[in-house]
Amino acid sequence: MIRRVLLCSLLIVHCSLLSAYDFGLLLDQNTEYTAIGDETDFIYKGILIPRITWLFGDTGALAFSAGANYQNNPWSLIPELLGTGISWRSGITDFSFGRMDYSDPLGYIASGLFDGARVSLDTDAGIFSVGAWYTGLLYKKRANIEMTVEEWENNNIVPLNYYDFANTYFAPRRVLAALDWEHPGLAERFLTSLSLLGQFDMGNSELNSQYLIGKMTIPTGAFSFDLGGSFGLVQRSGDTDIAFAAELGLGWKGASQGLSLIGRYTSGEGDSTAAFPLITTNTIGYVLKPRLSGLSMFSLDYMTRLHRSFSLGFSSSYFTINGQGYDDRLLGGEFFGSLYWSPVSDILINLGAGAFLPSLGNVVPNEDSFWRVELNMIISFF
Repeated sequence: MIRRVLLCSLLIVHCSLLSAYDFGLLLDQNTEYTAIGDETDFIYKGILIPRITWLFGDTGALAFSAGANYQNNPWSLIPELLGTGISWRSGITDFSFGRMDYSDPLGYIASGLFDGARVSLDTDAGIFSVGAWYTGLLYKKRANIEMTVEEWENNNIVPLNYYDFANTYFAPRRVLAALDWEHPGLAERFLTSLSLLGQFDMGNSELNSQYLIGKMTIPTGAFSFDLGGSFGLVQRSGDTDIAFAAELGLGWKGASQGLSLIGRYTSGEGDSTAAFPLITTNTIGYVLKPRLSGLSMFSLDYMTRLHRSFSLGFSSSYFTINGQGYDDRLLGGEFFGSLYWSPVSDILINLGAGAFLPSLGNVVPNEDSFWRVELNMIISFF
């Protein structure tokens, strides 16, 4: 153990003495105004992210980044450690250790930062990867794990309390393991990715889940077709249920504009199925922003570049509820528009506005519309 600590210390010191490094500072500001009937809310939040990367040799890197989060309601300052770790390449082998990004092929079952290690082999038959991660040391808002009611309450209702830091800062304790394979041009045509992913509860919820996930993209000129899906097993209180997810997409890209049509489905609670469990809560849409669990979504998105520094985007989405016990399943639709301005490469400003209309469905057709206006600014100083 002493030798291992000494070796790691010498490696870090050695890397810090090298002149090959990259330093950056990112500022992300976001303001949001929402209204439902006479009820309004204003949210302001931001994060300041310094980062530095040391390069050693031609194949290794040591990266460090942190964040200072601040927000209103209530005003608070919350620190966190972001992408930090060591990576190096030797021949066809890539190794990463630390706090790193991972995403499943569909992008919404498990996506974000995780603590652990990953090894990849880049072969003629594709890229094979195996990794294992732990979530219990992450900031809960960054991990965004809400697989149970208690976890949702801890993430959205319980504020950070520095006098009870251990119980109010960290994410739920879960272990993830994944075996991934991807091929950039299977049969010189198909962009293919497959994954075996499992999460195992290390706390008290006794909720475990495993997934077989696949996605294929077929580019044909200006068009592309996406087909993906997942079969899952869910263990709760000694019982095992199955869950499903599916995705179908069509995209078109012109010289200065693009159009995409996407349909997504996840199973809901039933006699033989479970609501599809998301490890990380990745919301869908721009206004309502629901979790894609027990829902279907159909969306049409359009983006065009008006000028060298201006782009305009428009999105429309419709949501339905899946599972037993629902006589009415049409939740409603939303419309959202965004204007992007990037006067220089280091600054991006985004103004968006839209509304969710429950009157377009039959679940709560008499409820007030939900309006959202957002202003986001990202500045990269280095």
